Amino acid sequence: MSPLDALDESQRRAAEVLRGPVAVLAGAGTGKTRVITHRIAHGVDEGTYTPNRVLALTFTTKAAGELRGRLRQMGISGVQAKTFHAAALSQLNFFWPTVAGDTAPSIIDNKVRLLAHAADSLRIRPDTNTLRDIAAQIEWRKVTMRSIDDYATLGRAVGSVGASALVDLMAAYEKLKDERRQLDFEDVLLACAGMIEAEPRVAVAIREQYRHFTVDEYQDVSALQNRLLELWLGDRRDICVVGDASQTIYSFTGAEAKHLLEFGTRYPDATVVRLEHNYRSAPPILDAANALMRDRAGALRLRPTRESDTPRPAVVEYPDDASEAAGVAARIRSLVDRGVPASDIAILYRAHGQSALLQQALADAQVAATVLGGTRFFDMPEVRQAILAIRAAAVAPSDLGFLEAVRDVLRGLGHVEDAPPAGGALRTAWEARQAIVRLAESTSERSLRGFADELLARAKDQHEPAMRTVTLSTLHAAKGLEWPHVFLVGVSEGLLPISYASNLEAIDEERRLAYVGITRAAQTLSLSWARAAGRGERSPSRFLAEIGTGILRVERANATGGGRRG
Repeated sequence: MSPLDALDESQRRAAEVLRGPVAVLAGAGTGKTRVITHRIAHGVDEGTYTPNRVLALTFTTKAAGELRGRLRQMGISGVQAKTFHAAALSQLNFFWPTVAGDTAPSIIDNKVRLLAHAADSLRIRPDTNTLRDIAAQIEWRKVTMRSIDDYATLGRAVGSVGASALVDLMAAYEKLKDERRQLDFEDVLLACAGMIEAEPRVAVAIREQYRHFTVDEYQDVSALQNRLLELWLGDRRDICVVGDASQTIYSFTGAEAKHLLEFGTRYPDATVVRLEHNYRSAPPILDAANALMRDRAGALRLRPTRESDTPRPAVVEYPDDASEAAGVAARIRSLVDRGVPASDIAILYRAHGQSALLQQALADAQVAATVLGGTRFFDMPEVRQAILAIRAAAVAPSDLGFLEAVRDVLRGLGHVEDAPPAGGALRTAWEARQAIVRLAESTSERSLRGFADELLARAKDQHEPAMRTVTLSTLHAAKGLEWPHVFLVGVSEGLLPISYASNLEAIDEERRLAYVGITRAAQTLSLSWARAAGRGERSPSRFLAEIGTGILRVERANATGGGRRG
């Protein structure tokens, strides 16, 4: 069976072109990861690709792990799936001793701390939040490939640090970093690019190693990342880029969708394929997404692939933030009571600060929740302890069957059958251990040692199991994920779009964030906003008007926290 057999017509067209430049414009929920993996597998099956000469570039370690895992399931091993930074760091560490006659510099783990030391040398005392913002400016300067002198012409100030002092602080930071033989995260890309440009033998070796490139989320590449990609390629043309301009939500970090949108101009003979058949969302949700992005540059028109009697997305108005949190929690409690798994539900919001009221409201409603972006599953103390205990138990002989042995180990760590109340550390620990039980129930492994090894492999690839909790997430962190039921809260002026989005470009970024939130939903979507804002009042987001009442159904919250048609 060919890897292409599992693809639809558009996906197949993207996957069967194995040589030369290829751009896959992949809308939300259209199966871009499937295309990437099946295209690579097809290339290996055809003998066109040697696995270890394929470099698949992603933007997160988790996405790289998912690519490797999917390829392994298809019988393909040896493909290098890495983030830009991981690939660059690996090359620096390998070639630096040969080029410089010494080990590569160390990577700083805290830019803010080093900035504070640099500020001390200048006798200035910015607070921690100001230092964080300055660190972000340093990152932006580097990924947009600007020198400190170039940055000085912008005349930017950050908080209490004026433009001139800011430039001096950047220079002091670089000087201190050099004295300590350290690189920061962005320097890794700069140093790798500089090494390839300056050392022909390094360029030849890298280009001999990697012959075929795939870049996921290409709309998010910065000028620096794109320059490094060009250096890796040299004069070769075997590159496949995959992305969606409507999901460009990292412009503030230097991401530029123009690299994706102008790919066909740079490579006039490129194969360009549009993926617009959405396999995730019900038609009314896609109607809302398409309306929001109508006539925007690079926007794809998502087309449903299944019939559905799902109601139109609801817009619910609440009197204040506390009422909104309580109302959303009540609706979620109702879904759970009707048998919907909590893990099928997500609450999405623009800013981290919106989560506290929601967490408390869910706890009051006895609904367990997890905040995305917190401690990773395999970094949780309870999970690490469980894996160690399972490995230790594998050494001793036991008359218990595999599943009972796993449960026995977890009981020894304090795991019980009944869940503790929602909203505390005890419930979080219980949910984590219960997720391990479910993994044991679904695995093909029948030994404790094999199961422990499987858990360690999952940890390496960041292949985390789903905990049976409601997910709370910012819109940025939710990108790439999906849930059957999504509640998008705070859809008001000042929150979405955020108050500091002061020009058309920034508003467009906020619109793309709203689009990402909408397209996370598979079955139902609820949008809500709260009128009161301190002593003032908010108004509904302009994005709701752009979508229109012909697509959305308007509700107002009633006294019980639910809603009624308006």
